[in-house]
Amino acid sequence: MKRNLLLAALTCLPMWITATPRWSIAGHHAVEWDGQQGGLPHGDHVEMSGRKAAVVYYWNVDRDGQFSLDRHLVFPLLRTLPDNTHASWMPHTDVDFLDGITINGWSLDKGKVERVRLDGHLTVTSAAQTDGCTFKVTRILWPSPTRQAVCERYVIQNTGDKEKNVRVPAVRLERVTNGKNYLDGPYCLVAKTSLQEELDATLRPGECLVFHASIEAYKKGKEQELSLDFDREEASRTQLVQTLTANLDFSCPNDTLNTLFAMAKIRGAESITDTPVGPMQCPGGETFYGAMWCNDQAEYINPFFPFLGYALGNESAMTTWRCYKRLTNPDYKFMPWSIICNGSDTYGHFDRGDQAMLAYGASRYCLERGDRQVAQEVWPLIEWCLEYCHRKLNEHGVVASDADELEYRLPAGKANLCTSSLYYDALESGAYLAEALGKPSTVASTYRRQAAELRQNIDRFFHHEVEGYDTYRYYEGNDKLRSWIGIPLTMGIYDRAEGTVKAMFSPQLWTENGMLSVSGDKIFWDRTTLYGLRGTLAAGYPDLGLEFLQRFSAKRLLGEHVPYMVEAWPEGGQRHLSTENALYCRIFTEGLLGFRATGFRSFNLTPQMPKAWSHYSFSNIHACTSLPMDIEVSRLSANKLQVKVSRAGKLLRKMTVKAGQTVKVKC
Repeated sequence: MKRNLLLAALTCLPMWITATPRWSIAGHHAVEWDGQQGGLPHGDHVEMSGRKAAVVYYWNVDRDGQFSLDRHLVFPLLRTLPDNTHASWMPHTDVDFLDGITINGWSLDKGKVERVRLDGHLTVTSAAQTDGCTFKVTRILWPSPTRQAVCERYVIQNTGDKEKNVRVPAVRLERVTNGKNYLDGPYCLVAKTSLQEELDATLRPGECLVFHASIEAYKKGKEQELSLDFDREEASRTQLVQTLTANLDFSCPNDTLNTLFAMAKIRGAESITDTPVGPMQCPGGETFYGAMWCNDQAEYINPFFPFLGYALGNESAMTTWRCYKRLTNPDYKFMPWSIICNGSDTYGHFDRGDQAMLAYGASRYCLERGDRQVAQEVWPLIEWCLEYCHRKLNEHGVVASDADELEYRLPAGKANLCTSSLYYDALESGAYLAEALGKPSTVASTYRRQAAELRQNIDRFFHHEVEGYDTYRYYEGNDKLRSWIGIPLTMGIYDRAEGTVKAMFSPQLWTENGMLSVSGDKIFWDRTTLYGLRGTLAAGYPDLGLEFLQRFSAKRLLGEHVPYMVEAWPEGGQRHLSTENALYCRIFTEGLLGFRATGFRSFNLTPQMPKAWSHYSFSNIHACTSLPMDIEVSRLSANKLQVKVSRAGKLLRKMTVKAGQTVKVKC
């Protein structure tokens, strides 16, 4: 009853009137914008990544419907000086490979954009008219999955009724840096077509002409210019996208959620760089490459990779654990929050609560990965981080730290809600993992006792009335609502759930872009909204959670800046950092389904079901299983759900549960 009243109260709040979505869903993991529907000019930026190159495509369609493009390229293995967190070589180029093309001697018209498509590639289709004939011009752009290059395919189709001569010039533009400002320079950037000489072709009506282009980088005098097989490069990128979208496939009655879930997997998993210390998942955003953080990698995305079953993602997670394991020390001095410069350096000169982030992510990861050898390797890191946090308990029994992950951008006091919540969950997972590894029983019992005490202390210290809401203060002395108040709900702490949910979706915090970081300000960071939505579902408010989740998802997938989660605003200009996309997917796996690993081959499910739905399912789940499994949840009655767990077409378990009831599964 309380949940129904809360939903009624909150849905009566003023809501932002949104215009008709600019984009529309165009497939399982695709969205399209119809450029002929008006709304010009319009432009956006979208990031895509490979293992040796990333690119942010800044594209624009002007009032006349003409397309332009500026490529912000990133080469993480080519370092600038000084070699620091942001030292990847990042040249820009706006070369237009269509310039110089002629139709019967006339310059090819720039044309008008018909549609723009995003599906792991960027595809732009335009209609042009030259010399009395119409042409369809298509650009397909993507980063090479494994080479230091980005690739482009151009298709020119004669859509008129007359035969026409088409000439495409061979293009090769080269830029060479100086040597003194680059770690291993000089570097060379080459923008070129696949043509060795001008292409002269006759196109009859309906016929197409295809050519390719690339922008690539290499060390001048030390590496060779690439010779790319463009068909293979495109097929490799397509295969990567298909693999990522097929694994951990989510299906529900809402197409927006289904599509955004699929696309979020692409952005989260594609951003992995080859480095000397191993594959390294990187946030991206024209800033963070060849580097990893205790929050982005250890806390956000590494616990997601076992669900996805992406081998390279799991390898990158192991890079995180191995690199941080080397930083453990007998004096229990805090570890730096980031490992940078492709693994050769570190950064972080104060304690952000990073040890709690590491323990939380590593313990969940090891249980979900279900590999005893992996868990044994990572266990010393987990054990060290848990002991570090225990030693940091203050006189109130909560974890002290200098700051939180925002690094003094906003106040966090001397002990913040995030760090203690993460430590609490890490203790719970640590106990399960100790049992799975066969550690002495005292290890698990000690962790569980410490967790129980910490939970009480979290409530005593952080529970507070803030701006009229019975919720949490973020730190001692905090008198404004903060968006991180939802984090206890994601850790199974529901003591203050009702007041916290009211506060998160209140006019003080909620906007069309999710929650403000602090009431009364304009700042927002997607990560806190994603945690808050996950916690709302997990705490047993599926109808309310779905209402706000749908609005937020439509904004990110179909609005003006698409199709992924963003880092923040105004900082960073809503860049498409990768790991927030894993947090979006975890809304469903952990919030809606309530999946919590309890052993290498065991887990709890606490499924929720919005009233508007009759079913949802996950297929090809790789967590806690030797072979991919499927989980289907369907409604039997108002408060009864049926849960089916199957593997390789064989039903393993069929259970009837109440919504929000926890069931134990072994497989």
